[in-house]
Amino acid sequence: MALVWNGYGKARIRMLRLERRGDTHEIKDLTIRIRLEGAFESAYRDGDNSQITPTDTMKNTVYALARGGTGEIEEFGARLVSHFLRINPAVSGARVELSEHPWSRIPVGGKPHGSAFLRGGGESRTATVAGTRESIVIRAGVEGLVVLKSSHSGFEGFRDDLYTTLQETSDRIFATAIQSDWLYSRPGLSYGTLAQGVRRVILETFAEHDSRSVQHTLHAMGEAVLAAYDDVAEIHFSLPNKQHILVNLDPFGLRNDNEIFLPTEEPYGLIEATLRR
Repeated sequence: MALVWNGYGKARIRMLRLERRGDTHEIKDLTIRIRLEGAFESAYRDGDNSQITPTDTMKNTVYALARGGTGEIEEFGARLVSHFLRINPAVSGARVELSEHPWSRIPVGGKPHGSAFLRGGGESRTATVAGTRESIVIRAGVEGLVVLKSSHSGFEGFRDDLYTTLQETSDRIFATAIQSDWLYSRPGLSYGTLAQGVRRVILETFAEHDSRSVQHTLHAMGEAVLAAYDDVAEIHFSLPNKQHILVNLDPFGLRNDNEIFLPTEEPYGLIEATLRR
């Protein structure tokens, strides 16, 4: 019997780093997952832990390396990957997934407060750094980016079979929670600037696109990002279709001229695709 693959690590490591610059403070709120792969067969087969870096040590490493600052989350992920590859010869590969949770400054008297913050919505900036001693791969992304458009969206001409009840429409609400991640063509980029730019292109394309389906708009957003940024080699989207069902007001003798909708959470359609240059 063969052990064909193994990996272990620490998940949901939470950290908030506070940097004080006089009366102006900066915060970095992160959730991190670490996974190591390598020559750990003896731990599984024989109970020999001599090559195992404890997962508690992984957690402590995050806090220790953050002491000198994290930089962009992609940079911090790369530092963690390099650290685990360096300290343990049994490790052949390391993978670090990071989510950054945004906070904004509370306005007081029309000015942003230096040390009081408001947590943003459910959106997070993400990064995944995977490395071996030969190479490193960096992906960035966004998740929980909830958007809605109330015009220039329809769904017509779809396949009709025995169990189809959905009605065609040229005017519907299109809402989704965008989850996207993209692969950088090389390390050492201006990650923060690129992430902001990709996010902007995604949102602008979503708003302006004359959508015939979720698939149609997904493709348009991916095309726009790849056209705008040469350093993005590929981009993946996962788009849940957050349906808004037109409420029937006929029983009350009332018309519903595309004004009253019932938002639904589940079940939902899930549309996914990857575009590569």
